[in-house]
Amino acid sequence: MSSPLRPAIRRYAEHPFWQAVGILLLAYIVVVGVVPILPGSAIVPKSVVLQYMITVLVGVLIYVSDNEERWRQFKEPIQAVLVEPRLKVVRAVVVAGVTALVGLVAYGQVKTTVAAPPNLRSIHPAPPAEITFRGKTITLTGLENPLRRYPDSLPSYLAEGKRVYYQNCLPCHGDHLDGQGHFAPGFNPLPANFQDNGTIAQLTESFVFWRVAKGGPGLPREGTPWNSAMPVWEDFLTEREIWSVILFLYEQTGWTPRTWEKSVSGEK
Repeated sequence: MSSPLRPAIRRYAEHPFWQAVGILLLAYIVVVGVVPILPGSAIVPKSVVLQYMITVLVGVLIYVSDNEERWRQFKEPIQAVLVEPRLKVVRAVVVAGVTALVGLVAYGQVKTTVAAPPNLRSIHPAPPAEITFRGKTITLTGLENPLRRYPDSLPSYLAEGKRVYYQNCLPCHGDHLDGQGHFAPGFNPLPANFQDNGTIAQLTESFVFWRVAKGGPGLPREGTPWNSAMPVWEDFLTEREIWSVILFLYEQTGWTPRTWEKSVSGEK
């Protein structure tokens, strides 16, 4: 004998509204519960979860609305809850639930939290006079970007810098170079916002080279705690790749790097 529940289950499974609800729930479970436990994966930031769920919701709405009959069936449960007297209790529960959800979100935004005071740190620490890059000594004092000596090759250097940025820097510093990449919410302090006039607009390119090459571990000890998650890009990028990505940063943001002052005699 077949179970009396099977027809009801089948009816719900074939209904566009409940199909949409099921897809949204499944998508949320996968991105929040399944992806983080996969080998080599990490907890998905809330901003990424929100973007993913919005994408899924848009896809579901496109699917249910591309057919008149399916769209009519999809709207039936919503219209029934809104107007039918027999569903007055359900309507009251939905209204109360939505009100409570909005209240919880608002409370979460304004409630006082207990946290340790922030660590005060210098945004732009004093750079060393010289550094060692893969065994080569580089003097930072007075150093300009060597790639700017070849104006005819700048387009190729900018293309290389763009490639380096999007392959390595995008997850943290973002598509708009504003420090709002997908990984950014997981860091404290946040990645640098290159669009802000308080970052690279205030720096020489040799300073930026030092910071990119040595990353967080290369910051001076006297200014700790730094808590910078910046990798040591010297281990992954060549000297030219770092200078190229610095060209790209200034070209994309429109800032002009600071230059070294020269004496009247022309010496740096």
